[in-house]
Amino acid sequence: MNEFQSRRERFVSRMSQGVAIFPSAPEVVRTNDSDYTYRQNTDLYYLTGFEEPESILVLAPQGTEAKSALFVRTHDKEKETWNGRRAGVEGAQTLTGVDATYPISEFYQRLGGFLETADRLFYSFGTNRALDERILERLHEYRMSRQRSGKGPVSVIDPASVLHEMRLFKSPADVAGMRRAVTITGDGHVAAMRHARPGMHEYEVEAIVEYVFASEGAQSPAFPTIVTSGKNLSIIHYTANRDPIPSGSLVLVDAGAEVDYYCGDITRTWPISGKFTAEQREVYEIVLAANERALELCKTGKKFNTEVNDAGMRVLVEGLIRLGLLTGGVDEHLEKQTHKRFTLHRLGHWLGMDTHDVGSYRVEGDWRPLEPGMVVTIEPGIYLPNEPDVPERLRNISVRVEDDVLITAGEPDVLSAAVPKSTVAIEKLMAEGRATGQALIA
Repeated sequence: MNEFQSRRERFVSRMSQGVAIFPSAPEVVRTNDSDYTYRQNTDLYYLTGFEEPESILVLAPQGTEAKSALFVRTHDKEKETWNGRRAGVEGAQTLTGVDATYPISEFYQRLGGFLETADRLFYSFGTNRALDERILERLHEYRMSRQRSGKGPVSVIDPASVLHEMRLFKSPADVAGMRRAVTITGDGHVAAMRHARPGMHEYEVEAIVEYVFASEGAQSPAFPTIVTSGKNLSIIHYTANRDPIPSGSLVLVDAGAEVDYYCGDITRTWPISGKFTAEQREVYEIVLAANERALELCKTGKKFNTEVNDAGMRVLVEGLIRLGLLTGGVDEHLEKQTHKRFTLHRLGHWLGMDTHDVGSYRVEGDWRPLEPGMVVTIEPGIYLPNEPDVPERLRNISVRVEDDVLITAGEPDVLSAAVPKSTVAIEKLMAEGRATGQALIA
């Protein structure tokens, strides 16, 4: 049994009685007759490894004809000549190991045979309007006929309640995939620090990062790469990446590689000059200390959104007081959240097959504790705008330091540990890159 078959078995065992339907992601037009590069719905991929559009997975453990079925596009010589090969009905079964595969054109005529086997339907409305409408029609029909037939679902459950909890806990295969994605992500960051030069534009740094991603096997960035500098530094999700990098500015790069559907997500901040100024170093060391304090607490039993977050945030607030940006006591600022003007966001999120990965942060009304197999980001930041009440020496200094960490039964496993983040290590790396004069592309 391969990883995808194992996941289907685990999902079915957890949903118990019921039938589940997972549609593929839609193709989306980018401009006129050109589509965005296709990316499969993560849940469908997680259960099948199947990457083609116009596909639907059905899991029906009480099914008489098939307990797992995948509906797919059939072969079409003309379309395959233009747009690429298709697995076809037979190929899809070989690839995925489901019990049966059928042409996607047969889905609606076979739908009733699956729905009649269970009282509960696991389906997420809102992503495929046409499919939603057809399923609602069927549910209405069953509601009208069930009194006599005794067939058809009487309740609808979001499969996320089961599947997303599965995805939150990484299997050994997941961990291996995450390690590769984070390694390639880190290599992109190292290349940016090594090869960036004064006078570059933000998009040139972006190009360095994404060249390394592609050259090492990543299918795409996990999210739009953020390269921000100068006046743009205080914009959290700045992705235009068009401006020239001002002389003496910090450069904040938040980027991740997506490799076989696993996502890395690392942020490093460094000076385009190759040397931190005293003020930049002062702010940077505060953020780095918050990052390291939070990482220390990424252990089984610790609550991510309170104990881990609050410990890192306390370090940031203490630093903001030392900088003269806040006055008064640390506890008062934490209670009133007055520090948020300069910190803006919490310290992290789940990471996996989606950058902001699935899984509930609360269990039974309380913040959930960390458990082995979870992967989280730790990304404290301080953002100092160019505003009159900010000391001039600190304006336009913004720093974020982000790592990816696997929770284990023991010490945290920092997947991104190989990427330099101390000021000394960053300056050394940048100096080595400039001393060699080595071009990224020979």
